[in-house]
Amino acid sequence: MPILRAEEFYAPAHPLPPDAWAARPPAERVFAWVEVRLSRRVTPPEGMLLGVRGFARINHGRWIADCQSCGSAQVVSPDDARFACTECGYGWVPLVFPDDVPAVEESLADAVPVEQNWWHPDDPTSPPPPADPAPEEA
Repeated sequence: MPILRAEEFYAPAHPLPPDAWAARPPAERVFAWVEVRLSRRVTPPEGMLLGVRGFARINHGRWIADCQSCGSAQVVSPDDARFACTECGYGWVPLVFPDDVPAVEESLADAVPVEQNWWHPDDPTSPPPPADPAPEEA
């Protein structure tokens, strides 16, 4: 299964045409989606936060990023590598994606979505790798 990105996840709902948000950058589509789906007015922040970066990861078949302020998460896209929180208003943060996005996505393509998970190796919040099982005693 392909890994889901913001431009597919945050699609306009009926009665809007499927391409209604095509002119919006993928990272900004979440703001339109929240307004339509949750009936909540949210305004994207202006400018990038300086000296801050976030890490994109794959969780259950979706590219996501976590808010460093409130812990909320949203679907993101390597085609627009930035994140701003619709929950707490945390400003735009540049996101770090892997150098070879297609290779990471391809490595997970045959897994079911619940098993399509990946963390950037430089992400300080990534879980430690699984421990090697103890050798069997003879």
